[in-house]
Parts: sequence; structure tokens; C-alpha cells
Amino acid sequence: MIEDPPVLKIKRKFNRPTAEQVAALQGVATGFVVDCMEGRGALDARVKPIDERYAAFCGVAITCDTGPADNLAVFGALDLCQPGDVIAIATDAFTSTAVIGDLVLGMAKNSGAVAMVTDGHVRDITGLREVALPCYAAGVTPNSPARNGPGTAGLPINMANVNICSGDIILGDLDGVVVVPHAMIDHVIETLAGVKEAEAELDARVKGGLAMPEFAREILDSNRVIEVE
Repeated sequence: MIEDPPVLKIKRKFNRPTAEQVAALQGVATGFVVDCMEGRGALDARVKPIDERYAAFCGVAITCDTGPADNLAVFGALDLCQPGDVIAIATDAFTSTAVIGDLVLGMAKNSGAVAMVTDGHVRDITGLREVALPCYAAGVTPNSPARNGPGTAGLPINMANVNICSGDIILGDLDGVVVVPHAMIDHVIETLAGVKEAEAELDARVKGGLAMPEFAREILDSNRVIEVE
């Protein structure tokens, strides 16, 4: 007879970014961070802030995978949470029940979390807004989950089409949520200054009247474009 699986698997040890690495990305626009990673790294656009007043965050990812219609793994993630962490909750994009509500978001805030992000749904939206902690989800439903497992906490997950490991840096703003893999943190930080400089230069030119960038003009005037009638 096959034994029942454990209700929860927890990985407590993982490499954390330094406080200096996190601080270097604090307040940086998600678009700039994506530009440092060849245009990728953002969660599926369905994952939106529950309250746009509390959209900006940056912290260390603490992962959990609840599977559908369950949230036991969230409590495993809460047990791993340290001040400055972001709890990332994968649900297999299940939307028939919520994965958290205002009470769990409040527990996360009490644990020092700076945000919670899920590819599932949440509930108690009025209470969630009162907690005043960034909370991103794919939607809202009053249906509630079970707490039976199986699930994981601290182990790698795939959430909203992005692979996430505990110890990655995860940040959000009104444009969405972006994940910086632990191995790419230094690269992003080193590349960021150049991205900001290029963005500022082009922004100034647009405000000064630029209507067409040179690279686009060159393509439009080349034999790579065919005019048709």
C-alpha cells in the first residue's frame, strides 16, 4: 500500500540576499528591473494589487505551494518569514476558492512581511485594505479553502508563469510584480545605472519633442519594410 504523502514539506535553509542588495532595488521601477533581465521576469498580468495605494514593495521571497483549494502551506511560509520578506503563494492558478483573507494578511504583517503575492484568489477585500500591506492576487472570491495539504514551504515554485525560489528578490509596483533570481541580483544592480541613464535621456528627448527614435526611423526607411497598396 502506498503511504499517504506528508501534509507539508518545509525547507528552512536557503541563501538570502544581503540587506544591501535588497536596499539597492528598493523603490526601483519594475520596468527598469525587467530591462536589466533582457525584458523578462514579470508575473502574469492577471496578478494585480488589491489596493493600489499599497502597491510598491521590495523584499526577499519566501515561497509556498498550496495546490488548489488549500492554504496549509501558507502557515509554513509564515513560520519561515522574517522582517522584510515577501510571501509568494502558488496555487496552480486555482480560482474557485480564496487562498488567504484579511486575517492571514494581518498575520503576515505581524511577522514582518512587506507583501503577499499569489496567483490565486483572495477574500475579505475590505479587511485586506485595512491591513495596509501590499497584497497581489489574480482575483477575489468569498469561497474559503481547506487546510489539509499537501503543500510545500521554502521550496521552488512556479507562480504566474515565473519560477521563484526562496531567497530571490521580488518587487512590485502599479505595473506588476517582478522576480529577480538570486543568481542575477548583482547583475541587475550593476546594470541598473545604465538602464536608468538611458531611460532618463530618452524621456528628456520625448518631452523635448522627439516623435520617432532613430532606430525606428532607420528600419522604416530601409528595404526591410515593404509598402503595399
